[in-house]
Amino acid sequence: MPLTSTTVKKKGTDQPGKLYVVATPIGNPDDITLRAIRILGEVDFIAAEDTRKTGELLSYHNIKGNMISCHEHNEMSRSDNLIEKIKSGATVALVSDAGTPSVSDPGYRMVNAALENSIQVIPVPGASAAVSALSVSGLPTDAFVFIGFLPKKAQKRREQLTRLAGETGTLVFYESPRRVLQLIHDIIDTLGDRTGVLSREMTKSYEEFIRGPMSELAGIIEKRKGVKGECTLLVSGKAPYKKAPFEDQWKAMEKDINRITAGQEIAPSALAREIAKEYKLPRHKVYDKLLSIKKEKQ
Repeated sequence: MPLTSTTVKKKGTDQPGKLYVVATPIGNPDDITLRAIRILGEVDFIAAEDTRKTGELLSYHNIKGNMISCHEHNEMSRSDNLIEKIKSGATVALVSDAGTPSVSDPGYRMVNAALENSIQVIPVPGASAAVSALSVSGLPTDAFVFIGFLPKKAQKRREQLTRLAGETGTLVFYESPRRVLQLIHDIIDTLGDRTGVLSREMTKSYEEFIRGPMSELAGIIEKRKGVKGECTLLVSGKAPYKKAPFEDQWKAMEKDINRITAGQEIAPSALAREIAKEYKLPRHKVYDKLLSIKKEKQ
């Protein structure tokens, strides 16, 4: 057996079982890994956010699994029960309705409970709405900040957006179709009219990506009767500060600098040192500029 393979321990052994965190499709049911299909078919229990939705996925792939509901309202109590099963040798696969569990989805408490009980937690990677949207956004991907869902209350939402104002990486938000327009307006008010990409219904029949300034995105949505499908919104980070060229800096301060140089009888080198210090300009460039001005006057 290859060293890289993952075997699923069956219930009834004298060793604790394992917890698998299994990513499922975000839309198209074919977007699931072969490994995920195998794990889901072999584990003793599948802890599902919504057993009906997961049941549809299992049926599509001809997987027969023993499902237990584990969602945000019962995750704490359900985790205790599942942890005891794992400690007795059972294997459990944790899945959410779509994408990777515990990433803006239930699963965080379950994973932490397993780790606190020294249970091995194994990732079975796959689809992610954030990464999928980012990969086709056209925005910088070398650095990004995943925020997920912002607070529903306007004041707290705007406060968090304000704290993100200085981030230079691409910002990634999740939002419901009912609130995405308000989120866009809040972003414009707090971060400015940055470039954005709204992705919706990814991997489904009506997949759509709207790109452009945030004000343009808002205008497109406002013309529609409504937005359907869970939304992933990407926003460009803060543009890095670019220092203006020396000539532009000099021109902006020319009147003030002329006032300093007027009637001065000190040597250009000393005057250059004074101006460079006062306006935080390169001394050698100031010196060359002063010599040029002196030459023109002669």
